[in-house]
Amino acid sequence: MSAPESTPPVVYRPSEARIRASRLADYLGWLQARGEAPTDDPGDYQTLHDWSVRAPEAFWNGLWDWLGVIGERGDGPALADARMPGATWFPGARLNFAENLLAEALHGDATRTAVVSHSESRGRSTRTYGELLAEVGALEAWLVARGVGPGDRVAGVVAHTHEPIVAMLACASLGAIWASASPDFGVSGLIDRFAQIEPTVLVLVDGYVYGGRSFDRRDRIAALGEAMPSVRDVLVIDNTGTAAPLPDAAHVTAWSDALAAHAGAQPSFARGPFDRPVYILFSSGTTGVPKCIVHGAGGVLLQHGKEIALHGDVGRLDTFFYFTTCGWMMWNWHVSGLMTGARLVTYDGHPGHPDLDHLWAMAEAEGVTHFGTSAKWLAACRNAGIGPGAAHDLSALRVIFSTGSPLLDADYDWVYEAVADRILLGSISGGTDIVSSFVGCCPTIAVRRGEIQCRLLGVAAAAFDPNGDAVIEDKGELVCTQPLPSMPVAFWNDPDGARYREAYFARFPGVWAHGDYIRFTQTGGAVIYGRSDATLNVGGVRIGTAEIYRQIEPMAGIADCLVAARSVGDDDLMVLFIVMADDATFDEALAERIRRQLRAQASPRHVPGLILAVPALPYTRSGKKVEVAVARLLDGRPIDNTEAIGNPESLDAIRACLAARLGNA
Repeated sequence: MSAPESTPPVVYRPSEARIRASRLADYLGWLQARGEAPTDDPGDYQTLHDWSVRAPEAFWNGLWDWLGVIGERGDGPALADARMPGATWFPGARLNFAENLLAEALHGDATRTAVVSHSESRGRSTRTYGELLAEVGALEAWLVARGVGPGDRVAGVVAHTHEPIVAMLACASLGAIWASASPDFGVSGLIDRFAQIEPTVLVLVDGYVYGGRSFDRRDRIAALGEAMPSVRDVLVIDNTGTAAPLPDAAHVTAWSDALAAHAGAQPSFARGPFDRPVYILFSSGTTGVPKCIVHGAGGVLLQHGKEIALHGDVGRLDTFFYFTTCGWMMWNWHVSGLMTGARLVTYDGHPGHPDLDHLWAMAEAEGVTHFGTSAKWLAACRNAGIGPGAAHDLSALRVIFSTGSPLLDADYDWVYEAVADRILLGSISGGTDIVSSFVGCCPTIAVRRGEIQCRLLGVAAAAFDPNGDAVIEDKGELVCTQPLPSMPVAFWNDPDGARYREAYFARFPGVWAHGDYIRFTQTGGAVIYGRSDATLNVGGVRIGTAEIYRQIEPMAGIADCLVAARSVGDDDLMVLFIVMADDATFDEALAERIRRQLRAQASPRHVPGLILAVPALPYTRSGKKVEVAVARLLDGRPIDNTEAIGNPESLDAIRACLAARLGNA
């Protein structure tokens, strides 16, 4: 076991007033009234968490009640079977996902704004909860008229505007399954995903604008239809504001025409079992054809309600923004914010266009209270030296969510220095696999520099060593020893569950192994060190990639970096790839500074055997570094699916650089 790392300093501590006003404090008071509270102190989060995993029946049943889930819970237990895989949740329940997300329209104030959409191509538009309800009813009626029924799949190649929200809710209302991807995917990448699930309807944008450039996507209508015989109808959203002409074909319908044809129809909100599929999400597919991960309505509803309301502190009067695409699970998470009655703000376009200040200006204009983004984007703001807190009135802002990759220590510093010192910086980590998080933020406890605050309620997360023993203050495999309701219902086309078991339960039978390398601290926090399949083995010591990024990315002149290893016998040759800032030059002096920094601040084991400058690094379309693909290049192995990579040309440059230095990459 390695020596415990020093406890990082507290960079934010909520005031007593903030704690008392939090939804978590409200929840704890509610538990007290029921005689179930394990503590009367909202700041004693550890006791509350311990109870939530020790008494799962009381916790999950209570969460159903506190969230006000609409539906019949039935007489069965919350968790009828706790096996993994194979857990059975709320066996007697009947609910509808869309009915719960539209509760404000049904039982609150339908005139309140539900969604504010910003778009590079279409400007700003709004929808009230009542308007959202009406459009969902009209689109559901159109889908039913086209023969779509419960269990059918509807696939969207869509931008983060209000229309995909309507489409998903219409599907959920009637019991169909929604799956989506962003319009920047190539045709083969879309086919790799959607052909597996055989959709009956495609919802497509006619194009999009990104970074000031227009991209026509009407060619996908024919290409995807020809590749997927299951598709009977195509619904096209005018996302460019140009009313571009569509093919004159009976199976192609404009979005506006579909809604107009069934105006006045009401959503059916057909209730189904707790685990009735509502979403199919796709793994990144960077090493093969993406896995099709099926998620159930009830599990997503409870998990998202818990995370957004209790941990994120989003309430009915809040304005909740998340920068995401419809191909990333954060889209699903963001949309679930509707269940709180909050006002969602969406954005379709380049987050740095015309500059990195743009989204901060939008946050000021919209009075955003909760701002969601990626760690990569926060690092870009830091590198650009911008100061949003001085440039804008961000007095409404209470929470910044960050995910996608580990958040660097330097970015904690930047947020509290350049944005505001009174903001909860909520680093959260989970995955598409559970369409939610294992660890994340809490509004009633302190934030420590470089640490995720806590395990989330109901999550029995641990770090396992290779022998399957839990460790504290040491790095290990992120596992979950108890089931969560949003663990997948199944993988599509996996009738005996073999692929599902192999993906998560082969390493430690009966225990979910997530694939992240993590350390839990004595204070209850967590530090993510990167994907365990990208963990480096140097001299028999396991090194997480984030350990290196934390030291190198904040250095002057460096815009980005990625580390991967080439297998050399029983050891690895560690190679560090550097992207230089626009005004900087890579030379041996910089390489030596990098080595000194890693040797002094990490260990001699962290010093790479080779440092190379490259023009760009590969990222998935959701903004995650693709370390595994670079490791494959180093070992001379093929990369099976470059469609999953947003900038595959970066791999060609890396391959050429390796060939020049190593000769046989």
